Amino acid sequence: MELHEIRPAKGSTANRYRKGRGHASGNGKTAGYGHKGQKARSGAPRIGFEGGQMPLYRRIPKRGFKNYNHKEYATLNVCQLEQFYEDGATVSAEDLLEKGIVKDIKDGLKILGAGDISKKLTVKAKAFSETAKQKIETAGGKTEVI
Repeated sequence: MELHEIRPAKGSTANRYRKGRGHASGNGKTAGYGHKGQKARSGAPRIGFEGGQMPLYRRIPKRGFKNYNHKEYATLNVCQLEQFYEDGATVSAEDLLEKGIVKDIKDGLKILGAGDISKKLTVKAKAFSETAKQKIETAGGKTEVI
């Protein structure tokens, strides 16, 4: 490597734009804000301000309700447990992900009660429906809430 071959690290010289550093800089004097007017001043209005008129985001009607505490569970039916697991196995969310039975465990795993189960399984999940819990336990298995 020679002295003339030295270059700055890639991405380190991204923004060399210097506002308001004189006429020669190409963006001096008014620094890209034009001459006078409200938008040239330091206290220019915020984004979305419409000069005192009722702004668009307040004119448009609002619909619905978004519950920020809502939990979105990955769901699995009892019949699927019957299909994918052997008698006496332990079922966990990590195991289901590993096998590819469940694609994404959002806020946890919930077991639902559709279908039948005859195998004794130990199922570890965040939530169970009443029917799922009942079916697993009548088959001789255990349910553990994590």
